[in-house]
Amino acid sequence: MAKKKKNEKYIEGVGRRKTATARVRIYPESKGKSFKVNDKKLEDYFSQPKHQKKAVAPFDVLDKKFKVTVQTKGGGLNAQSEAVRLGLSRALVDHNEEWKKSLKPHGFLTRDPRMKERKKPGLKGARRSKQWRKR
Repeated sequence: MAKKKKNEKYIEGVGRRKTATARVRIYPESKGKSFKVNDKKLEDYFSQPKHQKKAVAPFDVLDKKFKVTVQTKGGGLNAQSEAVRLGLSRALVDHNEEWKKSLKPHGFLTRDPRMKERKKPGLKGARRSKQWRKR
């Protein structure tokens, strides 16, 4: 899941939620504390504070800061923020294995397997049937 390149000094973690995917890179040796999502600031990409809090929740638990860049696609903003949270948690655990004890109880290292159920033939949706008419 996580990669460490020789010429680049970053750790990468991949997070997924529903159809959203986030590739998170943390730069441990950098002095900057920026958080970029798809080349935008965190506040510009996730305009609602609840999505911002979800995305940076692992930093709040660990009380640490790193320079972070994220590439995310698919799904909605809520799913993308949860995918960022999972990818960030995985990258932080790759950086320091001891942080796993702090992140695991909050559920940040668990991939949420729930997906949208597919539409079945002969039905209006995944489970909703056609309207019944007496006459």
